[in-house]
Amino acid sequence: MKTVVGVLRGGPSNEYEISLMSGASVLNTLDQEKYAARDIFIDRNGNWHLHGVAVPPEKALRGVDVAFNVLHGEYGESGEVQRILESIGMPYTGSDAFSSTLAFNKHTTKEIVEKVGVKVARGVVVEPGADIEATALSLFRTFPHPAIVKPLIGGSSVGMTIADSYHALFDGLQHALSVSPRVLVEEFIKGKEATVGVIEHFRNERLYALMPVEIVPQAEHAFFTYDAKYHGGSTERCPGNFTEKEKKQLEEAAKKVHEVMGARHYSRSDFIISRRGIYFLEINSAAAVGLTGESLLPKAIRAVGSTMPGFVDHVIGLALSGNKR
Repeated sequence: MKTVVGVLRGGPSNEYEISLMSGASVLNTLDQEKYAARDIFIDRNGNWHLHGVAVPPEKALRGVDVAFNVLHGEYGESGEVQRILESIGMPYTGSDAFSSTLAFNKHTTKEIVEKVGVKVARGVVVEPGADIEATALSLFRTFPHPAIVKPLIGGSSVGMTIADSYHALFDGLQHALSVSPRVLVEEFIKGKEATVGVIEHFRNERLYALMPVEIVPQAEHAFFTYDAKYHGGSTERCPGNFTEKEKKQLEEAAKKVHEVMGARHYSRSDFIISRRGIYFLEINSAAAVGLTGESLLPKAIRAVGSTMPGFVDHVIGLALSGNKR
């Protein structure tokens, strides 16, 4: 009898479209001899759909053996959908509700990661209700520039800008606040950007770090924006242009981050290699990780001689076995 896999995609976030593409990739990757795929679409309002009909989550999941969560952004990676799945006893891929909620908050994540000896950039949180004009002026006078302005929650660099002047900082704060009620202003660390995937219980290792991928923005003082990720605004190199020492440090740091954040099954962490050392940027828990053919994790998986069907099969096995660490 085939295992029924419900692929959750879409969702009420700014990453709706990429989630649809990641979900389609998983659906197309599933071994039809072993799995029966069920496409479970969640619209922008958070309504669940099965065969084009809006239904409650428990009905959409009736008869499903395991849920494969590729709901990027708010709801899918913030702990909300995880709590729904846990309430009905449905096995699912990725981090549990508690760890997902932690990882979704960039500032909390940095505080946790710094405690295990991984460098993080200096940052300040702008709270709801702040006077944006006064805040921008104060930060411009007291904070190192250029600065990165980003929503405190969310992913795919949505709402993120670089500010190198008072006006850019003011505009960046307004833009980020349109995405999230709280904003994180961080020191801009100049250097090579890298991302490292971690897979649990893979190739006889409890935590297996994939080959680091180097991200090369096309413009100076740029960063890995949403457009760069999905519309060709950067070049990815795997293997990247790293020394053996840098490669080892990146892999060890990614495993530390995965461990301390309580991530489950797989994750991808982003870093900057600067003259001052390697700095952690953020973790993408499993639901946040793009799985399209052009996404970073699939490229790293192929670079180590593995395949997406093998990876998807492995992750489903972890979820069904109840594996947590």
